[in-house]
Amino acid sequence: MTLLSSENLTSLEICAGGGGQAIGVERAGFRHLALVERKAEACATLRLNRPSWNVIEKDLREFEPERDAGISTVDLLAGGVPCTPYSIAGAQKGAADERDLLPEALRLTETLRPRAVMLENVKTLARSREFLQVRNQITDTLGDMGYEVQFSVLDAQNFGVPQTRQRTLIVAIQKGLRGFQWPLGSWELPQTVGEVLEESMQSGGWQGAAEWARLANGIAPTIVGGSEKHGGGDLGPERAKNRWAEMAVNGNSTAAQVPGPDFVLQHGVGRGGRKGYPKLTPEQVAILQGFPEDWQFAGSRTARYKQIGNAFPPPVAHAVASAIADVLREPSADKAA
Repeated sequence: MTLLSSENLTSLEICAGGGGQAIGVERAGFRHLALVERKAEACATLRLNRPSWNVIEKDLREFEPERDAGISTVDLLAGGVPCTPYSIAGAQKGAADERDLLPEALRLTETLRPRAVMLENVKTLARSREFLQVRNQITDTLGDMGYEVQFSVLDAQNFGVPQTRQRTLIVAIQKGLRGFQWPLGSWELPQTVGEVLEESMQSGGWQGAAEWARLANGIAPTIVGGSEKHGGGDLGPERAKNRWAEMAVNGNSTAAQVPGPDFVLQHGVGRGGRKGYPKLTPEQVAILQGFPEDWQFAGSRTARYKQIGNAFPPPVAHAVASAIADVLREPSADKAA
């Protein structure tokens, strides 16, 4: 049997956002047949960076693969469906939340019968007792379609991302293919916030960047982008802002540009000392999310930050998609027997 080459692997990306997962899947050797995203700013980001990508600006509930993208089948269906229905901040309404798009992912799986499915969401979906029924429903529904389903919670810091970020991954592989193995990642801590951002902090002529980098001697707390209607103007809730302040970062809002030559680092100014610390630009936050430094974001500062904060870090997506690609490139377990 001839093994599939990486060029033969195809994918459909749903809820594509600013492209975090799409970048990782692309790096793993998949060719995107289409990327579906409802928000105009995120679609503009995808087109800005990858003009060749087939970006479809449409509500996922209205998307029909063959009609809208000429797709009848695909190797991988991937996406980060909205996390709000399963997050603490979103009141954990689950399937009762009108923003829940997990049913749409299952609909597309039934329509396309991809060889593999990869979905990302908040860690509570895999760990909360409240969502046991949801997990069972996903497993049973996909099982009836002929898939082996696995849930796991992966932490971005184990994949070189300078951030504590635990997310649920759902991977479903067609029965008869070789078993899927989760990527192990590395148990070595990634670089600190200071190590990663020192060069960027210096780029505006700030002479205090080296001192700041020594203070920013840790990895970032979980970066959040807020929901569609709320948040997105700062680096998270109060506990996250306090953690940022411990690393000499003002998390009360984002910055339009990096510190200039006249910026003075001050301790003990304002609440938690934050006012005397530099703020991060959306582009700096993107670096902490594992985006390539040349990846550009479209829209206002808040819109850019929301795309970044809600993204799935590309290095983690790359690791999981690569493990899936390894399965898809191998002969099936039935034929190898």
